[in-house]
Amino acid sequence: MNGPVIDYQAVFQALPGAVALLTTDLVFADANAAYLALSGHTREQLVGRYLFDVFPDNPNDPGATGVRNLHASLRRVAATGERDTMAMQRYDVEDAERPGVWQERYWSPVNTPVLAPDGTVALLLHRVEEVTELIKARGNRGGDRTRVLEAELYTRARELQDVNERLRQAHAREREVALHLQEAMLPAPQPLAHHRAAVRYRPATGALNVCGDWYDLADLPGTAHTAVAVAVGDVVGHGLVAAGVMGQLRSALSAASRVASGPAQALEVLGLYARSVDGAENTTAASVFVDWTDHALTYSSAGHPPPALCRPDGTVTFLDQATDPPLGARPEHVVRPQTRTAFTEGSVLVLYTDGLIERRREDIDTGLGRLARSLARHRHADPETLADALLADLVPPAGLTDDTALVVLRL
Repeated sequence: MNGPVIDYQAVFQALPGAVALLTTDLVFADANAAYLALSGHTREQLVGRYLFDVFPDNPNDPGATGVRNLHASLRRVAATGERDTMAMQRYDVEDAERPGVWQERYWSPVNTPVLAPDGTVALLLHRVEEVTELIKARGNRGGDRTRVLEAELYTRARELQDVNERLRQAHAREREVALHLQEAMLPAPQPLAHHRAAVRYRPATGALNVCGDWYDLADLPGTAHTAVAVAVGDVVGHGLVAAGVMGQLRSALSAASRVASGPAQALEVLGLYARSVDGAENTTAASVFVDWTDHALTYSSAGHPPPALCRPDGTVTFLDQATDPPLGARPEHVVRPQTRTAFTEGSVLVLYTDGLIERRREDIDTGLGRLARSLARHRHADPETLADALLADLVPPAGLTDDTALVVLRL
């Protein structure tokens, strides 16, 4: 059914509300007529300029927080892809006709992401409504008492913003400590016989949602270097707590793999151990035992995204035939499944955590398909080059919203 051709530029300009489009670097990309009228600027004075170069804080007000609050909101929207409705803000504006004279103004902003086809944030839509007259009208009707109450509310709002800023700084410090701890507990793997491997860990961009992912590779004892165990896992939670839990579970699975009859039994042992570790509930993990003599992979998964096997001809198979719930999800112990599949020499095995493939508002199959295409395209590269190519193809331009662990193993 054919409908009318819609001129979206005309629609944007006709919107009754004041709306500006910003790049993720907070540079004006466009503004509608209502925004230009409200701001007292022409389009030429805005487009291509940094938002806070055009609208700085009032230099005569040492307690001004408009720039800081708006900047934090816009960066949060760019990082998370989620809309942010801000509380009423006092954001004074310089009088266009009297430079150096600042007018007391109040605003109600809403910041919304504009997504690209791949789900990343392409632009930020900044809608703002001026409520200065409403504030003044309330003050005129209510007299001095109302103005005093509003002044108190404004003061409390500033105090709350200061508390939020201190919390943000504390979170940033915790993130830094957690990342150092993560780095210490995820060292580069020791050289293993009969294979070439590469590992990567990438933290989430600008967020505390880090340090729950891990990887592990180990030659299995008693096999004359003809078998290796490869694993990845993802702890629910973030920060220092997740890093601590991750370290315990990684060590436990690494030890269990060295004595277990297969990956399923190793995950069973890990699941029993996880019940005694606070914060380990619902951790996901995948384990693959590689048998170089028989050219076979034995694998098992505890609620984790399936490992990918790329054969020399570019065919990609996801190892998804032995998947069970995450650790501690069942009230009673149940034997976990495992499956064995053959591989061809020259194939590539890839294990990863969900940050590599999952995107908001996107089905997981889309992410798996993206991984399969990238893996097939770069399959002939050495593991180090291949690991970097996968990250380059799959990490969104705005960065990861969840930390990611990746293992690439040439078979």
